[in-house]
Amino acid sequence: MTKISIITVVYNGDKTLGDTFRSIQSQRDIDLEYLVIDGASTDNTSQIIKDQMDHINVLVSEPDNGIYDAMNKGLKLATGEIIGFLNADDVYQGDDVLNKVMKIFEENPHIDLVYGDLVYVKTNDLTKTVRYWKSKEYSAKFFADGLVPPHPSFFVRKRAYDLVGNFNLQFRFAADYEIMFRLLKIYNRVSFYLPEVLVRMRLGGTTNNSVSNVLKGNIEIKKAWLLHKQPIPRSFWVKRNMLKIFQFIKKNHRN
Repeated sequence: MTKISIITVVYNGDKTLGDTFRSIQSQRDIDLEYLVIDGASTDNTSQIIKDQMDHINVLVSEPDNGIYDAMNKGLKLATGEIIGFLNADDVYQGDDVLNKVMKIFEENPHIDLVYGDLVYVKTNDLTKTVRYWKSKEYSAKFFADGLVPPHPSFFVRKRAYDLVGNFNLQFRFAADYEIMFRLLKIYNRVSFYLPEVLVRMRLGGTTNNSVSNVLKGNIEIKKAWLLHKQPIPRSFWVKRNMLKIFQFIKKNHRN
């Protein structure tokens, strides 16, 4: 059975980390390596982690230079052939998510990336969907059409990270966008889209918790295109914003 490494990055996440741990522990029929990268939290996070050490394979607890620096620490320590990230306020849609993902990888050894859909839920109620982030099968027009996979639903072979490198710490708000852009558009890694919800994500993440951060994220998305010498289509921002509006209107009809 192929091993999968799941990395949870956390800083002062004692209000939600327990849900993430329970979601990880519920995953069945997989060979799982679980890594927790704690940025030296000052709340009750360390005690919650301590209580769960029987289920954690690798723990790092030390100051970092932000979420993407912490993610890079996880990438460096992960030993699984497949690597994914589950944030400290997110949960998987069901107990078979990782099993479904691993079957795709095992049955398709040429595939380097598997991704699916995600729903945003209310901060205090994981059952209440607010926004449905539906992706699509990758094509040459994928990013130009304003699309991007939801990063928590994005699973990558370690060999692909070894090829393209880690998260670029020049980006403080959109390093996840840039690395997916790099993997799919620049390095043309073969992907598989699983058209179902894989992750339930609480509203209020770093990128989306204020208008200022949304604007900073958009500036960095433009920076990602320029960094890789890719011209941004004139219709890009209109399409991207329309997709976001549509996500709020449609929500998820299958969860």
